[in-house]
Amino acid sequence: MSDASEHPKKEEEQELTPEPEEQSDDSSEDEAAGDTQMDFLRNLFSSTLGLGSADKVLDELSLDGVARYIKSGKCKNILCMVGAGISTSAGIPDFRSPGTGLYANLQKYNLPYPEAIFQIDYFKQHPEPFFALARELYPGQFKPTICHYFMKLLKDKGLLRRCYSQNIDTLERVAGLEGDDLIEAHGTFYTSHCVSFCCRKEYNLEWMKDKIFSDDIPRCDKCSSLVKPDIVFFGENLPVRFFTSMKMDFPRCDLLIIMGTSLQVQPFAGLVSRVSKSCPRLLINMEKAGQADPLFGLLGFGGGMDFDSDKAYRDVAHISTCDDGCLALADLLGWKAELEELVKREHARIDSQDKTSESKGAAAKASSAPVAPEPKQEE
Repeated sequence: MSDASEHPKKEEEQELTPEPEEQSDDSSEDEAAGDTQMDFLRNLFSSTLGLGSADKVLDELSLDGVARYIKSGKCKNILCMVGAGISTSAGIPDFRSPGTGLYANLQKYNLPYPEAIFQIDYFKQHPEPFFALARELYPGQFKPTICHYFMKLLKDKGLLRRCYSQNIDTLERVAGLEGDDLIEAHGTFYTSHCVSFCCRKEYNLEWMKDKIFSDDIPRCDKCSSLVKPDIVFFGENLPVRFFTSMKMDFPRCDLLIIMGTSLQVQPFAGLVSRVSKSCPRLLINMEKAGQADPLFGLLGFGGGMDFDSDKAYRDVAHISTCDDGCLALADLLGWKAELEELVKREHARIDSQDKTSESKGAAAKASSAPVAPEPKQEE
């Protein structure tokens, strides 16, 4: 499920740490709302008074210009913001594509409306649709894409500060992004918890997998309440770490790469406005996204993307699949062969692990099967 990630508190879009991330309290979100209001006032006054003009960093608003900037050595703190679009080539549907998106294919679950499958109140009353869908899209059935491994390459080269992901498919982890590399803004399947506030017992990925694939509704061993993966449903708060990390990361960012997201879900979408005014922003997506509302653009509000106006100076839109865009950028950087080799090697390793697991499973099944008694020999 690449991007139930795509569904925090409002609408949906679409650390390799053993401990789950805490959920944000009201004060974290109130503080974030206050920051947004302050951003509005700062941008309004800056625009009106002509203050805070930004330097143009890219010599050209194109993928070539971005590549030259990375190669210049001036770019050392890259942030990636990613959504469901980076996982579609792995076979995981996104959420909003007409006809093929997840929301367009939920009729069989007889939901009152598509988003109900990720509504926490609906889940507590009717958990069956969510777990049936989870069985279809469970992590571990898919391999990371070229885009995932491009981010791993950025990490290996010491350029990636962090990846902010809306996805819950765990493919960033599988590709090699760990603990400090990753903010799973909309949670993860990696851990699960009892939904009872009086209990909150934690369960690991394998426990949840066993329950889901045995057609059992996961219930707590301690109190018999439902157990839910630690993904963020509508009506739930984002992890505290999302709010604390963004305050440190985005002011220091010197290149923001946004991939596979329509930038419609807040507060994730608002992150694009948190980098400095001079920070270049590259969008790799099937269509342009995150563009400023024309009225707000006149007021200088929100830092929305500006690809086409006469005032555009830092935003680049590369319209393609995420994999093709990453390959094109890797080619311009001289990394294409290295990226292709990384994908080939890692996919072979995953296939080998899958075969080993299947063999062990078959052996365990055979050893547990009853042995037929040998026929008695006639004397």
